[in-house]
Amino acid sequence: MNPKVLVEVFAEHVAAQTDAIFRGDAKTGNKHARRYLNAVDKLLTLGDTGRDALASLFTHPRMDVRVKAAAYLLRYRTAEAKAVLEESASSEGLIPFIASEVLKNWEKGTWALEPE
Repeated sequence: MNPKVLVEVFAEHVAAQTDAIFRGDAKTGNKHARRYLNAVDKLLTLGDTGRDALASLFTHPRMDVRVKAAAYLLRYRTAEAKAVLEESASSEGLIPFIASEVLKNWEKGTWALEPE
């Protein structure tokens, strides 16, 4: 599948999962999580091409999409991903909390969504 299409699928379903969580609809949220996880798995199997495509989401208008992409790219694009997470973590709410937790676990050496 085309990396650009996979990135669009990833972004769409990250956003849809967040919206479902805020509505209290865990079942729908889980459905969207499976879809974005499938997309990111396919992107990561493409190596640098897939990771570079995913990095295009660092400037996405939705914070949840930026944070999720950055979490997956910490090992590959450390400085850029950390900058996205640090900016997001500086405000309040669920997504900033997630960003701060990702950063905390990265610093502790326990965060690794992407294989080496």
